[in-house]
Amino acid sequence: MRPAEPIPGARLLFALDPAVSHLNHGAFGAVPLTVQRAQQRLRDEMEANPPRFFTQGLVDRITHTRRHVAAFLGADPDGTALVGNATTGAAVVLQSIGLHPGDEVLTTDHGYGAVDLSIARECRRTGAGTRVLRVPLSATDEEIVEIVRDGLRPGRTRLFVIDQITSPTARLFPVAAVVGVARERGVPVLVDGAHAPGMVPVDVAAVGADFWVGNLHKWGYAPRGTAVLVVAPPWRERIEPLVVSWEQDAGFPHNVEWQATLDYTSWLSAPAGLFTLRSLGLDRVRAHNAALAAYGQQVVGAALGVAPADLPDPGGPAVAMRLVPLPPGVATTTDAARALQARIAERLATEVSVAGWRGQGWLRLCGQVYNSPDEYERLATRLPALLARG
Repeated sequence: MRPAEPIPGARLLFALDPAVSHLNHGAFGAVPLTVQRAQQRLRDEMEANPPRFFTQGLVDRITHTRRHVAAFLGADPDGTALVGNATTGAAVVLQSIGLHPGDEVLTTDHGYGAVDLSIARECRRTGAGTRVLRVPLSATDEEIVEIVRDGLRPGRTRLFVIDQITSPTARLFPVAAVVGVARERGVPVLVDGAHAPGMVPVDVAAVGADFWVGNLHKWGYAPRGTAVLVVAPPWRERIEPLVVSWEQDAGFPHNVEWQATLDYTSWLSAPAGLFTLRSLGLDRVRAHNAALAAYGQQVVGAALGVAPADLPDPGGPAVAMRLVPLPPGVATTTDAARALQARIAERLATEVSVAGWRGQGWLRLCGQVYNSPDEYERLATRLPALLARG
């Protein structure tokens, strides 16, 4: 297949080390220079007069930013709170829904590890239980909906957590259809949309979940520590922040957003990230990134001897993350995956994601506007030898 045509000048927007191939945008994102400068101006303002910055109009500025971000996501701004990351938003939901002994939180085996840990902690604290639905990587949307339908236990399942785009498997789940099935059975749903904003079109209202979380600092070009928690009207009065602040009596979303002397400049800079994305052309960026990730999957897969038919495409053509199966026995555990990821970074000067899932090691490749086809080609040339050395 042909690689994606580059977007002229896009690489120059980033301060990334040119000696390293950054093929793991989905982990921590990358902040354009224009957004870095916008944030620095805000930090300069903050440090010039901290009392004025924190006490004169900051809540209104946060509200304005939230409304801008909510409009981009198709979310109700009055039901949207800015938070540090999607995992933080998930923790807020878990502690607010009121779990009790005998309740259960239902998830899939594609979930993000930190969210799974948060679920486990809240269940230990409350005496609730957890249950995991196994969803094959090759399952169709219709099959996924049926797996969920069969797995829900009305009256016992107090929350179902499902990713919009999964981190370990790059799977795009049919979240709107899943939410519809859960609603029929009276089960609330938390959609973890950590990777969705900026990568794929998002309409939170159309998804219709009780709770939705998503990061702006991955594919939305915002500074790190910028995410949202969206809550449906019936739940808003029940939401409690992880830390009580002076905005506690204001209720959601202010009580979740205000965190004393937090550095709010990352949130206030988020509109600059979305402006950069729109300036490059939102559809153009999405198409470029998805096509480049698909090209990288093909060339690296071929170098490892993986037949094209065996390269998974669980996310479909819109997702800018692709999986390459590693040889049998390679990186099948968390520790082994981390070790291999570190060796690739050190010896091949390439940042990738490696994960073990269901006894199989997987290489996850991302595509972004600062990447070029030759970065994947270099990895394809050098990776087989590194794996052969063990």
